[in-house]
Amino acid sequence: MKKLVALLLLVSLLTSCGQTAQTGSGNQAAQAAATSTEATAPASTAAEAETTAPATEAVTQTETAAETETTAPTADETVAPTDTEAPSETPFAKLQRFADVRAFSDGDKATYAPDEYNPNDIYTYTFNEGTVFEGSEDLAKQILENGKNPGLGVRGLHDEGITGKGVNVAIIDQNLLLDHPEFADKIAEYYDTGCDQPADQGSMHAPAVTSLLVGDSVGVAPGAKVYFAAVPMWKEDSKYIADALNWIMDQNSKLPDNEKIRVVSISTDPSGQGSTFTNQDLYDQAVLLAQQQGILVLDCRVNSTTGIIQGASYAPSNPDDITKTKPITNYPTNPAKPGKKEVTNAVFPSYFVYVPTEYRTVAEEYSLGSPSYAYWGQGGLSWAIPYAAGVLALGWQVNPDLDKDAIVKILQDTCYVTANGAKIINPPAFIEAVKETINK
Repeated sequence: MKKLVALLLLVSLLTSCGQTAQTGSGNQAAQAAATSTEATAPASTAAEAETTAPATEAVTQTETAAETETTAPTADETVAPTDTEAPSETPFAKLQRFADVRAFSDGDKATYAPDEYNPNDIYTYTFNEGTVFEGSEDLAKQILENGKNPGLGVRGLHDEGITGKGVNVAIIDQNLLLDHPEFADKIAEYYDTGCDQPADQGSMHAPAVTSLLVGDSVGVAPGAKVYFAAVPMWKEDSKYIADALNWIMDQNSKLPDNEKIRVVSISTDPSGQGSTFTNQDLYDQAVLLAQQQGILVLDCRVNSTTGIIQGASYAPSNPDDITKTKPITNYPTNPAKPGKKEVTNAVFPSYFVYVPTEYRTVAEEYSLGSPSYAYWGQGGLSWAIPYAAGVLALGWQVNPDLDKDAIVKILQDTCYVTANGAKIINPPAFIEAVKETINK
């Protein structure tokens, strides 16, 4: 039964937020369906490809992950690939690169013998603490630990005391268990719009996005507090998301001016081209009201106000090197044979900001009292939205007087621009620019 559930989950992987794993809409529906039949199984994966990403982006997922080593590193060595060596071919290995090999039930192990995987490819797999790579346990553990680093200089900002402290943010996602040590003390308020899930059962998506935003060891803004609204994404009905936004606005109205909710992270596309949600007008109306209250809404649509974030891939060998970070255009249908191919005539909308989504470790908890972690060699736009919200929270800590339009403009203006014109989020440059606005 577990193998069947796992197969169904993998088949459902590549659809939503446009593409889902990046996204959240279609795949989250698949997730809920899976969890309703087997509550402990992770339902959807953030490995889904983005249908909303423009076809002109510079690098495909298979391209960005084509970096690897010719020999397997030890746990004490750099566990990520170099940027110049071609991926190794291992005809004997049964696992393809980028395979999802998570253990699908609490307490179970997904065990792979040495002849079933390539140690050089572990960094491309999606696995969790229940996955065992026999003979490479230390290497896998180190890769999972390294994946907690947000990269792009974020931890350097934390060292300066810039953590998002004093900033309130909001997340709209699936039902969340609140006891994970990554964010147990970060949830200011929790509201369920109608998930109707057992109180002791969680979801795959919610702890992941929450940890990416405010997690102690994973998050971009570990000092921020979260107003969390749970919605049944699997119903694909935007009335629940509109209800969540209305609740957030109601909470916001009760807060003093210096504690207002600044940004809402929504890792799905509740309306717009390609969205499969019903009652899209209700969501659009709620977004307009939130914006009128000064709240920034970020989601997986493509537009110049809420849909400004797209996915990128940093170099796992050096996640702080922004010059090696590349925008993602799609996800591989045959990830066993990656190859690098850049588009030289790409056209990138000026409002797009590309944000890391891959080689990341996130919080995981399906049953109350069993917190753990999962590493995603292949991520999705769902992971980019909370990352971007976290960077903005860092900026609001530095200068809380900036409104949503001003801070977004600074975010866009301070991006690292690739040779093809893609704008990569640049947290240190962003914070420096925000500092320059103080007392002006």
